[in-house]
Parts: sequence; C-alpha cells; structure tokens
Amino acid sequence: MMKKALMLVVPVLAALPLLSGAALEAKKKAPAAAAAITGGSYEVDSGHTLVSWRVNHFGFNDYFGLFGDATGVLKLDKDKPANSSVDIEIPIKGLYTASQKLEAHMMGDDFFKEKDFPKAEFKSTKVKVKGANATIEGKLTMLGVTKPVTLAAALSGAGTNPFTRKETVGFHATTAIKRSDWGMVYGIPGVTDEVKLDITVAFEKKEGAGADLK
Repeated sequence: MMKKALMLVVPVLAALPLLSGAALEAKKKAPAAAAAITGGSYEVDSGHTLVSWRVNHFGFNDYFGLFGDATGVLKLDKDKPANSSVDIEIPIKGLYTASQKLEAHMMGDDFFKEKDFPKAEFKSTKVKVKGANATIEGKLTMLGVTKPVTLAAALSGAGTNPFTRKETVGFHATTAIKRSDWGMVYGIPGVTDEVKLDITVAFEKKEGAGADLK
C-alpha cells in the first residue's frame, strides 16, 4: 500500500518545479505584455472569449459549462488605468454543456428564463490596477436584477494578432457569485448557490481608435 502511494506522489512532486517555473515565466512575461499595450477602445473578440461556470451537484461532483459569443467594449487608458472601463454582454443562448437536455432546462423558468431575459451584462464601476493585475468592481445584470460583482483580473497577453493584424489584449478573471441574489433558486442546496466563474477574454482594438485614450 505504501509503495503504491509513493508511486502516485512521486510524479506530482516531480512536476512541482515545472509548475513553479511556468508561473515564474508568466510573471516575467507580464511586464513585456503590459508594455505592448496601447490605450484606446477595444472590442471583444467573440470567437476567443469564454465564460465558464461551476457548481457542485448534490455533494457528489462539480458540474460546469460555458457561455460564448460575448460582445462588448473595453476602454483602456494606459497612462491612468483607473480611468479604464469595460462593458460586456453575454447572450444566454450562448450556453453550452455536454447535455442538450440540460441546456434546454436551463433556458426555461427554473434558471435563466431566456425568452424574457436573453442576455446578461457586466458594467464596470471601478478599476484598481497593480502591476499586471486588477480588481474590477462592477454591476452584473441578469434576470432583470442588478447586483455588484468584483472580478480578480490579470493581464494574460498583449500585442498584434498575427492573423488579423489587429492590436489585441487578453485577460483572465475569476469571481464567485450567489445565484440566489438574482432570484435563481432552483435546486438549492442540492445544487450549490455559489457559482464559480472563470473568464478568459480577448479584446481587439477598433480601427481608428486611440485618440480618446492614450
């Protein structure tokens, strides 16, 4: 039994230096990415932006899904990052899980009521930047209810997209919300009230943008 446990633990321990090295490398790249950013107005690259959600299902396992096809605008002030803002709309029809039956259920009255509320929207109200990281306070509107939400965001890359030739900037953000705050109470507590959100978003600079912000 001890030998078997060691066989499982050793590969994990061996991988730790590699993981630490990857995290260190990401930190090294952050200043270069930040230096590549130019201010101005950017639009969401809908094809390369995803919002994932995760809940726990009856204490047995986590279940997760994705939203795609987001749209929106980032106004980026490089000299005064606190003046930056972001506004993103997420179409509820963009929901994807591994089950079409579940997706249909979630479109209905128990969850998103998509026919009455076809989109969710996040609008920032305050941005605090420290290095390549940011705390983004804002308001999330969903199911006709608006509540405050705070995102922990990090710059993940910046530069020129080699295919579109457009200036592009990418971010990764996380947060957790209570779905009951928006009136979505179906299944609680069997399906957790807390929903963990993991967001990866790319923004492409609008043509001719940049005169309004540096």
